[in-house]
Amino acid sequence: MERSARHTIVFTATLCLVFSLLVSSVSVALRDRQEENRRLGRIKNVLAVAGIMGPSERLSRAEIQARFDAGVVPRVVELASGRYLDDVDPLAFDPRRAARDPEQSRPAQANPAKVRRVPHQTLVFLLVEDGRVQGIILPVEGYGLWSTLYGYLALEADARTIRGLTFYEHGETAGLGGEVDNPRWKALWAGRLAFDEAWQPAIRVVKGRAGPPLEDPYEVDGISGATLTANGVTHLLHFWLGEHGFGNYLAEYRRELGEG
Repeated sequence: MERSARHTIVFTATLCLVFSLLVSSVSVALRDRQEENRRLGRIKNVLAVAGIMGPSERLSRAEIQARFDAGVVPRVVELASGRYLDDVDPLAFDPRRAARDPEQSRPAQANPAKVRRVPHQTLVFLLVEDGRVQGIILPVEGYGLWSTLYGYLALEADARTIRGLTFYEHGETAGLGGEVDNPRWKALWAGRLAFDEAWQPAIRVVKGRAGPPLEDPYEVDGISGATLTANGVTHLLHFWLGEHGFGNYLAEYRRELGEG
């Protein structure tokens, strides 16, 4: 009886050890796969907001990577100085993780976008063709009605004209605030102006309808039944385009262009 009990204990312990090793191995493998999927998702959203990848296109991983490598250059930026950091690997840098780390971020001042922390460094994407910058893509985030919206704002090379806006993660109500995903609404942003003549953030989502970009360059149609989500989009864009977000970087970028 004693030997049988000892055998049962040893067998159970061995089984537990084997299963724990299997679970650990699967967890590591899945974590690597999840990280790769997040990286690929980020690339797809950058290509989409830049207009390099159409919403209905179905590309392989290799094709997605090839388009990214051909026209997009990721750079890490220090927000305080607005300058690029060449000693930080942009492919390994995660701005959302940095924002959660107290050593890599700072508390944000109270703001309508409800951004709580701002990373010291973050990631931007330059659209490059024949060695010349054709546009800039900035990560943006802020609170809507029910959730934090995470997305990308694409600007033309003048750093003022909007090329596109997309949100890749949020928890807004489907059919209402969730309309930030609607391709028709996203198409309204192209050609609008992010800044006024004094380089103050001016773009905003209005209640009701706005005219075409030439008539209403600073306004975009509201989202029916989702005023708070629409206000959240305005707030988050003003935050990240302003002095507490990418303001210093965009000013540095304009100085390099010779536009003051």
